[in-house]
This record gives sequence, structure tokens and C-alpha cells, in this order.
Amino acid sequence: MRQSYDLVIRNGQVIDGTRREGFIADIAIKDGKIAAVGEVPGVGHEEIDAAGMIVTPGFVDVHTHYDGQATWDGRMQPSSWHGVTTVIMGNCGVGFAPCKPADHDRLVRLMEGVEDIPFPVLTEGLPWTWESYESYLDALAERQFDVDIGSQLPHAALRVFVMGERGANREPATAADIRAMASIARTAVEAGAFGFTTSRTLNHRTSDGAPTPTLTAGEDELTGIAMALAQAGKGVLQVVSDFTDPVLEFAMLRRIVERCGRPMGFTLAQSPIDPDGYKTLLSALEDAAAAGLPMKAQVAARAVGVLLGLELTLNPFSHVAAYREIANLPLETRVGRLRDPAFRARLLGEMPDADSVRRLPTAWGRMHLMDLKPDYEPTMATTVSALAAARGVPPEEVALDHMLQRGGRGMLYVPFLNYAEGSLDAVHAMISHPDTVPGLSDGGAHVGMICDGSFPTTMLTHWTRDRTRGPKLRLEDVIAMQTRDTARSVGLYDRGLLVPGYRADLNVIDHAGLTLQAPQVVYDLPAGGRRLIQKVQGYVATVVAGTVTYRNGEATGALPGRLLRGAQAAPLAMAAE
Repeated sequence: MRQSYDLVIRNGQVIDGTRREGFIADIAIKDGKIAAVGEVPGVGHEEIDAAGMIVTPGFVDVHTHYDGQATWDGRMQPSSWHGVTTVIMGNCGVGFAPCKPADHDRLVRLMEGVEDIPFPVLTEGLPWTWESYESYLDALAERQFDVDIGSQLPHAALRVFVMGERGANREPATAADIRAMASIARTAVEAGAFGFTTSRTLNHRTSDGAPTPTLTAGEDELTGIAMALAQAGKGVLQVVSDFTDPVLEFAMLRRIVERCGRPMGFTLAQSPIDPDGYKTLLSALEDAAAAGLPMKAQVAARAVGVLLGLELTLNPFSHVAAYREIANLPLETRVGRLRDPAFRARLLGEMPDADSVRRLPTAWGRMHLMDLKPDYEPTMATTVSALAAARGVPPEEVALDHMLQRGGRGMLYVPFLNYAEGSLDAVHAMISHPDTVPGLSDGGAHVGMICDGSFPTTMLTHWTRDRTRGPKLRLEDVIAMQTRDTARSVGLYDRGLLVPGYRADLNVIDHAGLTLQAPQVVYDLPAGGRRLIQKVQGYVATVVAGTVTYRNGEATGALPGRLLRGAQAAPLAMAAE
């Protein structure tokens, strides 16, 4: 009798996450696991013809901020549109647990400032049925998702929970404070937290402008918490830092890992202030890895860039007096005023002088037009300054006219990290380094300024197929980077490979036709809040735990994803791999 399976994917080019060359094969799935890879003679209750397509493991995104969205929504979009089947949230030291009732607004304002998620969205959306971190996990465990979700313990919430106002004001932690935080951290990872995260960057501020509570936390505090993870024998550490002094800062992080022995990931990007600083950190990371320390850098797939527009948090005219008069009017009304010749002349006449504009993140020489087909490695010839010079008009007119397109929905793109030389060469150097993994998509965050949940698709399109301004990457390597490599960096050894016994998370992709659409604004958050999303064409099917969750970009209605409680072991047959 022929074997029966739940799902069989036939005739696809299997790129299995091991970095070996792709090969034509069938994949059979039974009870949420991969049952066979090769020529499958049995039949599936459901079958997908993948001829001409690539078949990959599901993507594991280790740097997201769905901490709030996961409490009110079952779909972790935009990530799940882009082949992501597992997300890890709670990064950058921000989140919503543990939290005492009196501190609800404090944590909301921190998330509003750090991750640009509006206060009304969070106050209406968050159910606050928890106080401890463990009860937050319990609340998530009752929900169903289109991806698996892992959570990390955020330092800011932990610090405020233990230290109250002193913690929020960044006062040094006492020995008793550190013991209390360490105790909670140990309990958290034992309950299922993937680890502990912290922020040491001035870019992270509350909506009132105050720095994040963790900015100046001492090495004794960080080490004390890390040692709690060591005592539990569980959990990873995640750090975002300005690396103002990269040598001293990395040395501290290395000492922490030397003490605790737990894996650490830190964010790595090219700064326009110190374009070669990332090379110093890569060199230090190589030394640490050579010494056997479990340290990895998380690297973005492209420039980290702000989107500006009339529907978004900022635009080049946000601080101009004339625009402030109409800023709170409905979009259609604002568009009408901006097209009025008299108002337009007044607005353009009030623009700040060139020196003022140069100090803003909207400097014309770094700003590009976001077209319907996004270009994430634009040349200097396409900046607003260059276009204005070619047309013989002021740059502010070029920016305004573009934003007025499509009923006021045109957007401008300002790459501010990873683009100091006007190309993605620095990204190539970082992303191809053996001690880095793809990260920093920030899915679920920056809903009015940044839309980088599409990073996994950029990896597949720009880096393996479309790039013309420098070297590309091998498709098999890219697939391994964002499946097996990312999964293992957070302790997930049960996924990321298309091998019998592994979890049946996978994608069927029309690689030749894979196409990113332009970011767009939708108003589907609690309280009618708006957010940026980015859709894509070319994902033929996405499968989570053996169940098809998306077909051709459309949700099937299935929500097989669940909360993951910490690291997951490899299948027994593969444990020695």
C-alpha cells in the first residue's frame, strides 16, 4: 500500500539550508514534520506542484518587535508575507513584561518613542492581562498565529519593574537591584524566554524624549543578569549599542560572554559618522570567535532607511510653520491645500535654509524618490538634489510633487545606515562574514517611518539575482543564512533545514518572478492606527508545521503557529549533526 502523507510538494528545486547545491526532489510532510525528501511514491492529502520553483526552509527572523501585535493579532504581517515562519521578538530591551499596572503608560511611551508605535494603538490594543513575564508568556500561549513566536525578556521593562523611578531615571543599580533582576531573568528563561535583551543607544528614547532606562546600565548589572542565564543553562543575550568607542564597548561585551558563556548577538551597521567603524567590530568579533566565544553580529539586508510622506510620521515639511497649520487635517484636505498655488508658494518660501536642512535626516542629497518598484541601492544620480538640478527647479519642489502623487501617497526614501558611500558594499562585507547573521528587520515596529519586514525578500532578490553595482551572493548561501544560521543563533535546532525529522516550515517560491511591491499605508491597527506594510509577489506557498498558511500572498485562514518556549532540540536522528 502506498504511503499517505498530509502534504507533498513535488518537482521543486530543493535548497535545503545546508549550503549544498539545489536539487530537484519531492518533499513529503506528515504530522507537522518532514517525512521524506527525494522521490516520493506515496500520495498527499494535499499536493503542490513546485516545478520551476525553489523550495526552501521557512525563514527565521530573529529581530522583530511583535510584542504588542501578538497580543491582538494572529497574523504577524508583514513578516509572514515574506516567507518568515518563526519570529523572535522582545529585542532592543523593549517590551511589555514584566510590568506593574502603575507602569503601563511608562512602557507604552517607551515603545512609542523607540519603535514608533502610537500611544493610542498600544493603550487600546494591549489587554494587560499579565504582570509577571511568565504570565505574559501564558497569555501568548493561549493564542494562535500564522508563524511561531519566541519572546525575549526586555531589560527596560525588567529595570523599571525592579527599580521603579530609579530605573527609569537610569540610576545605577544596587547589588540588591541586580540580584532581583537576575532572579527574574532566571525565572523568565526557565519559563520559556529565549533570552535577555538590552539597549545602549541614544537613538532609543521615550516619546517624551528621555533616553531608554538601560542606556547607561553598568557592566556589573549586565553581568549579573547574564550570570543568571548561565545558572539556568539557557538563553541568549542581545545588545544594541551606539559603539561610540567600539574597542571599549566590545571589550565589555566580550568580558560578559567570557563570564557567562551564553551566546550573544549584537547589532552591526555602518554609521555615516564613522563609515569604517564596522570593520573594527568585525575584527574584534573574529578574535572572539577564534577564542571560541559564542558571539554573532546581526546585520541588515540593505540600508536602514526612513520613509517620509504625507501619511507618515515625518515629511520634509513637518517643521515648516505653514505645513503645521494643516498637519492634522485629513489627507485629502491637505493634498488640496498643498496643490493650491498660493499655499504652495507660502510653504516653499518658509523652507529652512540649506544649513538647517543639512542637519535634518531629510537632506536633499541623501533623499530618493520611492517608486512603485523600489530601488534599495539607488545612485547619487537619483537623489532629490540631482533630480532638481537636472530639472532646473528647487529640491523642495521635487520632493513635494512626488509626495502629492497617487492622492498624496508618494513616499521619499532616506537611507541613513549602511549607505555612507552611496552603495551597499558595506552590507555585502558584513552579511557575507562568517560571524554574522541576517537581522534587524524590526517587523512590527517603526510603523510610520520604516518598513523593513521585507528584508528576507531583499536577500533573495537583490543579493542573489538583481544587484548590478557589485558582487552578489550565492542563492544556497542566502537561504542557509536566514534559515539554519538564524535559527541556530537563538537555539532553534528543530527547524531551518529540509531534512527528514525537522519541522515542516517551508516556502515554495517563484524566484524568477519574486518582486517587492512599494510600501503602503493601511489603517488596521487598534484605535484605527496606521502602519506601513509591504507586500510581495512570488511566494507561491508558505507552510508552517505542515499547514499551508499563504498561497500566492493570500492568507489561507490557517493559524498553526504557537508560542515557542525557549530553545528547541534537533530531531533525535539528527542530534549528532
